[in-house]
Amino acid sequence: MGAPRIHGELLKLGIEIAQSTVAKYMAKSGRGRSQTLEAFLRNHSAGIGAMDLLIVPTVGFKLLFTLVVLSHQRRRLISLSVTTHSTAEWITHQITDAFPWDEAPTHMIRDRDGCYGRAVTKRLAAMGIRDHPIAPRSPWQNGHAERLIGSIRRDCLDHTIIIGEAHLRRILAAYTAYCNECRTHLLLDKDPPDRRPIQRLGQLVTQPILGGLHNQYCRI
Repeated sequence: MGAPRIHGELLKLGIEIAQSTVAKYMAKSGRGRSQTLEAFLRNHSAGIGAMDLLIVPTVGFKLLFTLVVLSHQRRRLISLSVTTHSTAEWITHQITDAFPWDEAPTHMIRDRDGCYGRAVTKRLAAMGIRDHPIAPRSPWQNGHAERLIGSIRRDCLDHTIIIGEAHLRRILAAYTAYCNECRTHLLLDKDPPDRRPIQRLGQLVTQPILGGLHNQYCRI
């Protein structure tokens, strides 16, 4: 029962009192609303990492698997690792390479793909990372990784014919540099993850990126 209801009851009992006075002396609830997932991600972004798998077909219809690892802090793309077989043991090595032991996040968000086996959960625990598998059929809970994978497809892979594993590695290495150093983000006040300085002096030139799919504009 809130202050308006209580105030109404008091009036009916002939007790003349202001509603603000009722609200002032009401007992405060000891339990507030639980923190939403959005609030949790926003409040702890500095210590949250996320990972997901991106499947890429080649010109010969061979499937390659890319482990996408990113940091929620400034949406920085940490690594894009490529393999022909995404085993749990391979993923553990990628996690170790992506995060030095003294720079590992405190939380890791991932989906429930079967490739994340016991080896992955043990490695995360050994590195002091809390494992957060999302709920079944709820990709929105790993929204930053899903959005990044969509950007990789739209910005790059949908316009490129992948010849093989080595070719995909070269393409993704170029995209990682473009994403972290050049591509602006609305949520970062239109700045890239690696903070791009403002250039006010010099001649304006363009540098093609990813074979001309994108351009970097700079001054020299």
